[in-house]
Amino acid sequence: MTLTIDLVILFLCLGVAYPGVTGIFMDKLASKKLCADEECVYTISLARAEDDYNAPDCRFINIKKGQLIYVYSKLVKEGEAGEFWAGSVYGEQYEDQMGTVGYFPSNLVSEQHVYQEANKTIPTTAIDFFCE
Repeated sequence: MTLTIDLVILFLCLGVAYPGVTGIFMDKLASKKLCADEECVYTISLARAEDDYNAPDCRFINIKKGQLIYVYSKLVKEGEAGEFWAGSVYGEQYEDQMGTVGYFPSNLVSEQHVYQEANKTIPTTAIDFFCE
């Protein structure tokens, strides 16, 4: 019991000592992703949402039917998990959401234009699934 109390106090002190550190590491959706480059910063394709999607947590982005999305990486599907891509919305009418990168189900979009092949397999890291 004393050890538990000591650990709680330690974590509280760390939170006070480092107030700028906020957020939480979320469960990984996959251990690998496909990208066009080693840093996954180049756009792979432009996709159009075929249906609405409401993000279940901060790893994901909300998308609306008809919205255009820049795709930056594609998670490699593992087992029964869904297939998710990472991207950001595009278009002046979505200016408040532009620049926000997050995951969305690949089966809800259709690729409109492929800019580069996603032929680099990169391991995902904890920062890929960090929520602020």
